[in-house]
Amino acid sequence: MLDPPDETSHAPDALAAGSVGSGGFAPAVLVVEDEPGIVDFLQRGLAAAGFEVTVQLDGIAGERSALRESFDIVVLDLMLPKRSGLDVLRSVRSAKPGLPVIVLTARAEIEDRVTGLEAGAADYLVKPFSLAELIARINAQLRIATQAAQTTLRGEDIEANLLTRKVRRAGRQVQLSTTEFELLVYLLRHHGQVLSREQILAAVWGYEHDPATNIVDVYIGYLRRKLRQPGKPAPIQTVRSVGYRLGHVS
Repeated sequence: MLDPPDETSHAPDALAAGSVGSGGFAPAVLVVEDEPGIVDFLQRGLAAAGFEVTVQLDGIAGERSALRESFDIVVLDLMLPKRSGLDVLRSVRSAKPGLPVIVLTARAEIEDRVTGLEAGAADYLVKPFSLAELIARINAQLRIATQAAQTTLRGEDIEANLLTRKVRRAGRQVQLSTTEFELLVYLLRHHGQVLSREQILAAVWGYEHDPATNIVDVYIGYLRRKLRQPGKPAPIQTVRSVGYRLGHVS
């Protein structure tokens, strides 16, 4: 069994590195790790540094917790019982592409690091590691996530970056025209709301009411086709005699 990191030598640095989330709330960290020594080390060290810590001891419980509960970041061991860390990582990346995951592993080979990063890890630490370094990396990923949240719109499993104008659905990039992107952004900004054709026409095209045009319906069709994935139609619903909505009614 791998010895846990040296808690005594790194604890003061860790406390200095701790952070508090926006609005004064402690960032919520999910730790998925099965080695008791490391679990205890991380649980006590991260809590002392100001984080709200939840621990799961196997891959199935960790995946369930990550998908069903709300966390700011996940710290994930790759070698887990019941379900591998890589499988958990891929599942989380598909369902919650904006949730950062830091991978922990005893494997130091370059190929293993590349595999983890390609599966969607935001960062990678090899055991044994310094608690201060882990906390610094957690804080870095939280800052990146905060900045991304200010420039990224999300709804259902779709995200649109307002700066790069890139769109992803369930982690897969979707190529949209300028008008299709603006239409999607408007739908995302009003996620769950029923929008009339007149509202969409005015917001996206700048037109006043024009009963003769079907341009909204045409572009909704374009958007649906591009967002569609095998077994997953685009989550844009037609509301008869009114217009459209993205997702469920709020």
